[in-house]
Amino acid sequence: MSRDARWKALLELLVEQGRLDVEEAAKALGVSAATIRRDFDQLAEQQMLVRTRGGAVVHGVSYELPLRYKTARRATEKQRIARAVAELITPGEAVGLTGGTTTTEVARALATRPELAQGSPALTVVTNALNIANELAVRPQFKIVVTGGVARPQSYELIGPLADGVLSQITMDVAVLGVVAFDVVHGAAAQDEAEAAINRLLCERAARVVVAADSSKLGKRAFADICAAGQVDTLVTDTGIDPETTARFEDAGVTVVAV
Repeated sequence: MSRDARWKALLELLVEQGRLDVEEAAKALGVSAATIRRDFDQLAEQQMLVRTRGGAVVHGVSYELPLRYKTARRATEKQRIARAVAELITPGEAVGLTGGTTTTEVARALATRPELAQGSPALTVVTNALNIANELAVRPQFKIVVTGGVARPQSYELIGPLADGVLSQITMDVAVLGVVAFDVVHGAAAQDEAEAAINRLLCERAARVVVAADSSKLGKRAFADICAAGQVDTLVTDTGIDPETTARFEDAGVTVVAV
């Protein structure tokens, strides 16, 4: 197992359990205790966990994995969701994409849609996510508009008043949100308040709003509000959503697409 794969597995376990000891982690990953101690020390140096005697705990009360360590989580579901979201986009539209693993998959799905391979541009993509802009900028069928702002390393998103300035001057046909949590009562939310503020402005500037979220994020709350459930037109999720949750969203006026 490579170091990156081992770190990803360790952080996944830590998020799930909140605390890990060295021997437990070594057994789970099939490596030596000495290797786990080194991994814990190096991850602690990057402030991705807090070292304790004999183990480690999550860093802070509200823990958020950096984007590069989230990519393997529910990857199959995210790819199905992304393809379904891409089908909701009409050639010629202006599309806003927030940062996140699911919206990154949406960008990739848009890039491979045959109907969008022609024309210049076939789509205008507005994003505050540096990784999404980087992937799409080389494709001539897309006009890429990147907001200004300060880069947030956990999500590769640009945040702050510079991003506000760009978004306040444009309108979009659809905004696609990647969220940490989406609940009928509490709405869509993110972990970071500055990130949520940019996502909120994207919603306000779009004619319709699509939330792309796997079922593990539904019925949950997070620190920073993005928008109310009533402001969302469509939720695209996986088939893990239960009928009761589907009914609650539909009663709130949200069209639910489960794939």
